[in-house]
Amino acid sequence: MLFIPIEILLVEDDSGDVQLTKLALEESKMSVNLHVVEDGVEALALLRKEGKYANTKHPDIILLDLNLPKKDGREVLAEIKADPNLKRIPVIVLTASQAETDILNAYNLNANCYIIKPVDFDRFVKIVQSIENFWFTIVRLP
Repeated sequence: MLFIPIEILLVEDDSGDVQLTKLALEESKMSVNLHVVEDGVEALALLRKEGKYANTKHPDIILLDLNLPKKDGREVLAEIKADPNLKRIPVIVLTASQAETDILNAYNLNANCYIIKPVDFDRFVKIVQSIENFWFTIVRLP
């Protein structure tokens, strides 16, 4: 049986969180292609296949931090969900913000879910693995 790698876009400017995510995904039994961009402008360029991203596959899922340079995650989320070519890609907000206004705003912008990043490595790994298990084992994606 041929396994097609899962395409994940991680939009994260914190190098420590990027490394934690990579380590968590390495524990996976699934084949994953992780694409990492550090700001909202790069995320949208990748999603729109602009410039150096012309041959990049669309991600199966997006892990999006809210607090990003250049264009923050709220703006990125709004643009993704307003674009008919991108709006079906599940967006998981994975952020440190616990603010109720951020949570409500993310769901109002049609985020698929909102997860607060734990500071503990083991909990972070479990969350990333839970995301992977739910979205790629249980859920049927378009």
